[in-house]
Amino acid sequence: MTNKRLPIIFGEVLFDCFPGNENVLGGAPFNVAWHLQALGDSPYFISRIGNDALGNSIKGAMSDWGLRTGGLQTDLRYSTGRVEVKFIGQEPHYSIMSNSAYDYIEAEALPDNITPAMIYHGTLALRSLASKQSFNKLLETYRAPVFLDVNLRQTWWDKSEVLQWLSRATWAKLNKDELSILHGQGDLKATMMACKQRHELDLVLVTLGEEGAIALTNTDEFVSVVPEPQMKFVDTVGAGDAFTAVLMHGLLNDWSLVFAMETAQKFASAIVGQRGATPQDKKFYAFIE
Repeated sequence: MTNKRLPIIFGEVLFDCFPGNENVLGGAPFNVAWHLQALGDSPYFISRIGNDALGNSIKGAMSDWGLRTGGLQTDLRYSTGRVEVKFIGQEPHYSIMSNSAYDYIEAEALPDNITPAMIYHGTLALRSLASKQSFNKLLETYRAPVFLDVNLRQTWWDKSEVLQWLSRATWAKLNKDELSILHGQGDLKATMMACKQRHELDLVLVTLGEEGAIALTNTDEFVSVVPEPQMKFVDTVGAGDAFTAVLMHGLLNDWSLVFAMETAQKFASAIVGQRGATPQDKKFYAFIE
């Protein structure tokens, strides 16, 4: 392992199980790491898999994609994560398995010889005490800026804890519903401003589905993007993760926020034209610098 500054990605890796027995690699942190690897950012992904066929499949896919596997722990008791995906209209609905291997990420196995440019995490993997303690140790070890990707899934979150994670973050991404749940309904921009000021964030990004996304900067400027008309639609699974990954790529490579947002929106629109969140061909990324 070199001391190159790179993003650390912490959290769940799992299989999204679609109707018709179609299983696709997923988990918001894994999706982000997958994209960042294709974009040349060499992320260090920290998670935990079971000692089972799905876990072996994940390890093989990471190796084939070029992702580092040094942060991928193996659990001999708990199985690899699974999520049942069902669609109501065009929107995915998730049934998330409890007591998955990623709930038991061990602090003793965390890396101790890298210099991260940033640390990314979501909220799902912090539902368990073990992984929460490991993540706290990671933050204590590396005083790097934090990108929080809020994912309020089913009953697997606690409002007071999510608000604490927001206060420890530098940048935060939420969807419109999550912003309302955490900070109340009202004028979108006013609520974003209240979120930014309460948690002293440098950036608040709110995704708006088919209406695009809006960001609030540390200089209190709003930047909005709207997607082009969608030529091909399969599902929206992973679209927000795709947006996040390109925005992070922009932060890592000193892009302007406007350019990063525009490119992120184009990529998120491309993702909804395929099944699942993890393209298998790196040519898919060719239009991103």
